[in-house]
Amino acid sequence: MIFDIKEQDGGMYATLSGRLDTPAAAKAQQEITPLLENADKQIVLDLTDLQYISSSGLRLLLIIRKQAHEKGGAVIIEHVNDEIMNVFRMTGFISMFEIR
Repeated sequence: MIFDIKEQDGGMYATLSGRLDTPAAAKAQQEITPLLENADKQIVLDLTDLQYISSSGLRLLLIIRKQAHEKGGAVIIEHVNDEIMNVFRMTGFISMFEIR
């Protein structure tokens, strides 16, 4: 799993690619620090190249959302493939995030 984070347009932009399974989510937990530190801004998560997400990966998204909510920021998820969108629907994530 590749997690690329950069500042963009006054907010944070993160690209997730590969598989966000349990081992990758554990590693990514340490890599999301810049997002959590800037959770008062808009955070855009680009899932264009994300192939799979496990419950651990979903938990990681919830951590980001919680920090943004507490600090007055926002999380937007974009470019979600059909398989992951189905996971979002089944888990209720579709109503928890702004998805484009």
